[in-house]
Amino acid sequence: MSRLFPPLILFILIILQGINFLFIPSSFEASGFIVTIHGVFVFLIMIALYYDEETSYYSFLYAIISGLVLDIVYSPVIGVYMFSYAVVMYVVHHLRKVLHVNFYVSSFVFFLSMILVDVMIYWIYKLIGVTELNFQDYFEQRLLMTLAINYIVFLIQLVLFKRLLVRYSFERFEQK
Repeated sequence: MSRLFPPLILFILIILQGINFLFIPSSFEASGFIVTIHGVFVFLIMIALYYDEETSYYSFLYAIISGLVLDIVYSPVIGVYMFSYAVVMYVVHHLRKVLHVNFYVSSFVFFLSMILVDVMIYWIYKLIGVTELNFQDYFEQRLLMTLAINYIVFLIQLVLFKRLLVRYSFERFEQK
């Protein structure tokens, strides 16, 4: 089960990515906010923090695969999510090597990585002409609310998956 758990949860989250908009209150949209729930990316952060060891790069590999699947299924341009997720997961993996993981560090890493990935996706879409939103509007209308909603998703996933990821990591890497 230690080998199957992360890909299985990622598969379920990729499927649920299409209905995430149902969980966003309609009052946000009426107020002019644009919210994107990055449930898959949040779980990738969890894998990087609680499942990966210093010498394993499962979060990076899963970021490439799940980013490609998200690009194929949900994105108008192939490669944006794959590239963004992989780059940020690589940074998170190396941050984990120098930081002692606890709740506060996990929250800091979450905010840093979520800002990096969302801004990276925005700049790529802006560069290729998919979005015309200027950065100030993007910051006010999308980034802040996306961070808030995804932090709630992070807290839910932390409660649901942290213990299992730590246990499966121990089973996978310590029982050799």
